[in-house]
Amino acid sequence: MLPRTRPPLKPLEEPYRGRAVPPGTTRYWSWLFADTAARDPLIGIYALTAEWRALIDPASDASVAQIKLTWWRDEIRRLVAGSPLHPVTRYIARLPHADAARLSELERVVEAAAAQLAGVPLERAGELEPHAGSLYGIPLLAAVQLTNPLQAGEARACIGALAAAEYLSRALADYRREARAGRVPFPVDELLAAQIDNDDLTAEHAPPRLQIYLDQLNRRAAVYFATAAHSLSSSATPELRHLMVIATLGIQHLKGRKHPSSADFSLTDLYNAWKAARRAAAAR
Repeated sequence: MLPRTRPPLKPLEEPYRGRAVPPGTTRYWSWLFADTAARDPLIGIYALTAEWRALIDPASDASVAQIKLTWWRDEIRRLVAGSPLHPVTRYIARLPHADAARLSELERVVEAAAAQLAGVPLERAGELEPHAGSLYGIPLLAAVQLTNPLQAGEARACIGALAAAEYLSRALADYRREARAGRVPFPVDELLAAQIDNDDLTAEHAPPRLQIYLDQLNRRAAVYFATAAHSLSSSATPELRHLMVIATLGIQHLKGRKHPSSADFSLTDLYNAWKAARRAAAAR
């Protein structure tokens, strides 16, 4: 059977492109300094996850968001079947390696987003990494598969650590808004052990016992980011340098307590992203 031919790839249209890589964000820097072959897959996957992240934001209407996530679950199935409807999934379907990528895994991202939106708690600490992997890791792995399927094995360890780091860094930044919306972003067993209750999580200023726990999570997230950076082998690093940029900026933002989604243009971020990408490219 002859391979299916695709029409020439057209740029992702607005407003999806702007929502995918808002200038000044980590996503923007990782896309800007990515390997040339990775940039189209990255912007497609970033655009997809931007749609889902908007739905699970604590300010969203939960009932409407659940309906939209159900539609997105069906849309991923249409994407896998080769008949997507949404401009972003149609863009992804036209990428050169779309047939080789395991795009059906994206359905797990939608399911994890729906669980978070519904306030399903992480009962035990051991559930954090699998949940983070579904929510943040699968999209990054899909972008690698859409770029070069042979790189997926090299990227798994890095992406697993990045996913946990991103989950923690976002939870640290948004836990108060999440708690006020009736969600608990941290493992329940850890909160019970630290004697932290819902009033602590919703308080305007973190009480001492909560602050101690938050500081521990901050250090844990930094370890995850560092692990991600070190797990990239020298042979794979050039093609995966966008992951190095994410890890490097993640560590710096934790130090400065900067929100992971902050779109403030920073010369420091520009320099750190450039330095990380250059270091990765030099590994050839």
